[in-house]
Amino acid sequence: MKTHTDLSPDPATVVARTSAISFAVVAAVAACLLVVDADRQDGFQIWDVFRAGLIFLTTCWLAWGAALGLIGLSPRHQTRAQQPTDLTAKSLSATVVLVPICNEDPIATFARIAAMDHSIRAAGLGLDIVILSDTRAEDKQATEHAAFRMLIAETHGSDHIYYRNRKDNRGRKAGNVEDFIVKSGGAYKYAVTLDADSLMSGAALHTMILRMDADPKLGLLQTLPQITGASSFFARAMQFAAAFHGPIFTKGLERMQGAVGPYWGHNAIIRIDAFAQSCRLPELAGKAPFGGHILSHDYVEAALLARNGWRVIADHSIDGSYEEGPENVLAYAKRDRRWCQGNLQHMRLLFAPGLANWSRLVFVQGISAYLVSLFWAVFLVSTVSGTIFAPEPDYFPEPNQLFPVFPSDRSREIFALALGIIGLLILPKIAILVNAAMTTRTRNFGGTARALSSVLFEILLTSLLAPVMLAYQTRAVLQVLLRQDGGWPANARGEGPLTVAEAARSSLWIVTIGALSLLAIWYLAPNLMIWLLPVTLPMIAAPFLISWSSQPVAAHHFTVPEDMNMPPVVSAFHAIHAKWRTDTHGSMSAEKASNVPA
Repeated sequence: MKTHTDLSPDPATVVARTSAISFAVVAAVAACLLVVDADRQDGFQIWDVFRAGLIFLTTCWLAWGAALGLIGLSPRHQTRAQQPTDLTAKSLSATVVLVPICNEDPIATFARIAAMDHSIRAAGLGLDIVILSDTRAEDKQATEHAAFRMLIAETHGSDHIYYRNRKDNRGRKAGNVEDFIVKSGGAYKYAVTLDADSLMSGAALHTMILRMDADPKLGLLQTLPQITGASSFFARAMQFAAAFHGPIFTKGLERMQGAVGPYWGHNAIIRIDAFAQSCRLPELAGKAPFGGHILSHDYVEAALLARNGWRVIADHSIDGSYEEGPENVLAYAKRDRRWCQGNLQHMRLLFAPGLANWSRLVFVQGISAYLVSLFWAVFLVSTVSGTIFAPEPDYFPEPNQLFPVFPSDRSREIFALALGIIGLLILPKIAILVNAAMTTRTRNFGGTARALSSVLFEILLTSLLAPVMLAYQTRAVLQVLLRQDGGWPANARGEGPLTVAEAARSSLWIVTIGALSLLAIWYLAPNLMIWLLPVTLPMIAAPFLISWSSQPVAAHHFTVPEDMNMPPVVSAFHAIHAKWRTDTHGSMSAEKASNVPA
C-alpha cells in the first residue's frame, strides 16, 4: 500500500510552510507581549495570564490567514498545477459528472445541468451526467421527475443523463457518492463531483480530465469556484471578495499544502480507483454532534487519499468553475452552523493512524476557524473582567514616600495591539489591490478606481458585520460543545431580501447582548468604552445591518469579471432557467384553470 511518505514536500513548499508558521508565531508573540506589558501596569493577575494566552491564539490565527495572502502574491515557486493544458488534446478516459441533491429546487438545479450539458457537447466531450437524489418526500420526488423530463427535452432526448433516487439515505452526500461508486463506479475512470448550485464549463471539465491523464498519481484536483448570480449588497460583496482576493489566497494555500491539498466537496474531479480504495468513511461511535456520520467529509476524504499516497491538488487558475453563495447574513449563518458542527467533529480524527502531518494540521485549521470566535468572545469578557477586578492603584508603594506614583496609561499598548490586528486583517487585501493595479488585473473589475472603492466598501461591510458574525459563530460553537445536534439540512438557495422585522427575529438576542454589554461597560469599566464601541454598536444595530445588506443592488456595485463578460455556461443557465420558470408557471396556471367548475 502507498504511504503518505511518497508526498514529501518539495523545497518550495517547505519554504512556504516555514514562512507562514514563523510569521504567525512572531505576530502572536508580539501581540502577547503587548498585552502582558499593558497588564503589568496594575499588577499581574490570573486574568492577565488567561488573556495573554487567548490573544496569542487569536492573533496566530489572524496572522496565518494574512500569510496565505502574502505568500500568494509572491511571484516565485509556481506550482505544477498552474502549468498550461493543451485543450486540443483528446482524452479516452471515461468520466461521469455526479450531481448529488436532497430537497433542492429541481428547476434551478436541472437548468444548470442542461447548461453544462450544452457546454460539454460544445467542447466535444462525451461525458455522462448522473443526478443522485436523496429526496424522500413523494411530492418533491414528483417535482424532480417533472424537472427531469424538462431536462431530457432540453437536451434533445439525451441518453447520457441519468436520474436515480436511492432508498437508503445513510451517509448523506458522502454516502450518496459512495453508493454510486460502489455500484456503478467501475464503468468510469474519473468522476466530477458537484453541488446542486454548481456550474462548470466544458472547457473546465476538459482541462481537469487532461490534468488527471497527465499525472497518474493525482487522486483529486480541486478547482476554485467563483460565486455567480449574487444580487444583494452582502452577496455581491462576497462575490467580489471571492473573485478579487480568493485566487491570491488560494494560490498561497496551494503553495503551502503542496500535494496534500484540500477538497471542498464539489467542483472537483476524483480518480475513482483511488477514491474507492481510500475513502470509505467510518461511522463515528457515539451520538451526534461528535458521533455518527462524518459531516464535513471532504477534508477527511482528502486526508485519506494522501494517506494512501495519492496527490491532492488545488488549482485556482482553472477558469469556468462556478457556484452560488448565500444572499444574506442569516442564510450564511445557517450554512456556517452546519460547517461548524462538521469541522468540530474533526476533533475525533486528529490522531487517526497513518495520516500525513499536514492533514492533521488542516484539521486543526478547520477546528480553529470556529474556536477562534469563542476565543475572541472570551478575550473581550476577560478584558472587561480584568479591568473591573483590578486592584486599586497604590500611589505610595514605598514607606515614607513623599511623592505619589501615578499608574501608567495603557493606551499606547492597546492602540498598538488594535493597530496590529487591523493590519493583519486589511494589509493582505491592500497588498492584493496594489498588485492587481500594477499587473492591470483591475481591468477585469471595472478599473483601478472601481476596484479600490469595492475593496474599501467590502472592508467596511465585513468590519460592521464582524461582531454579528462573531456572535453567531460563538453560539454555534457553544451549541456543538454542549452536544446540540444541528443536523445537516439542505441549503436555502435563492432566498430574497429581509425586512428589519425578519432580521430582528433572528438577531434580537444579539441586540440584547450588545446593549447589556454596553451598559455594563459604561457603568463598570468606562475606560474601555471607546475600545469596545466598534463591537457593541454593530451588535445593537444587527437587525438593520442584516436587513440593509440583504437588499438588492445595481450590478455596478462590486464589479466582477462576469458582469462585463458573462460566461456562456452562466448565460445559458439563466436563459434556460427563465424559460422553464415561465413554462412551469404557465402549466400550473392552465392546470388551475382546468379545475375551475363550469
